[in-house]
Amino acid sequence: MTLVHTAHDRAVTTLTLDSPGNRNALSAALVGDLTDALTRCGKDGDVRAVVLTHTGNTFSAGADLREPPHPDAFVGLLRQIVELPKPVVARVTGHVRAGGLGLLGACDIAAASLEATFAFTEVRIGVAPAVISLPLLPRTDPRALARYYLTGERFDATEAVRAGLLTAAGDDVDVTLEPVLDGLRRSSPQGLAETKSLLTAKVLEAFDRDAAELTALSARLFSSAQAREGMTAFLERRDPVWVV
Repeated sequence: MTLVHTAHDRAVTTLTLDSPGNRNALSAALVGDLTDALTRCGKDGDVRAVVLTHTGNTFSAGADLREPPHPDAFVGLLRQIVELPKPVVARVTGHVRAGGLGLLGACDIAAASLEATFAFTEVRIGVAPAVISLPLLPRTDPRALARYYLTGERFDATEAVRAGLLTAAGDDVDVTLEPVLDGLRRSSPQGLAETKSLLTAKVLEAFDRDAAELTALSARLFSSAQAREGMTAFLERRDPVWVV
């Protein structure tokens, strides 16, 4: 059964993450299904833009600690979103954690409802937000990112807009996105593709320059003793030994 469902309406294809059992965590299966769905969208001339959304109260809880994707597969997914010659719009009505924020960073436009919450929780399990930095560092406020990377604090949608993680937030995310989707439907495919290429050039430079190093860093950290303790503590719902 696919973990990503597809719907199409007036040139906009919606891809819905649907893995409620693990809060849409980025498992090998989900990353594979999303990669395949985006590939189809890229080849389909009837698709003007893509909306990425979710079922349940969590957009994505980050990496699936039980069935994680290969680091190269996740980096490939982030790059695919950035390189897709069609705008990708994130629609969030729930919580986003860790690797899920990488998906938001890769999207061209991201909107959320005001009940959404966000957190870079990597430091709390002994790792770092390594590969998700590829799309995030070029696009977000460095001071805000430093705070939330280092503390793992939870923050709200208003702060996410201020930090540059979100484009917009509102009580009803669909109302917030109405003018966005209308504008995309009024735009030519060529115009969108070439304009997106201008906007993503610096992000792709980061991938070309840093992807191998950050993938290696992620692999090293996830195999470390502190990460094993952090992930065990998370799964056992207790504090890791370093909490004071």
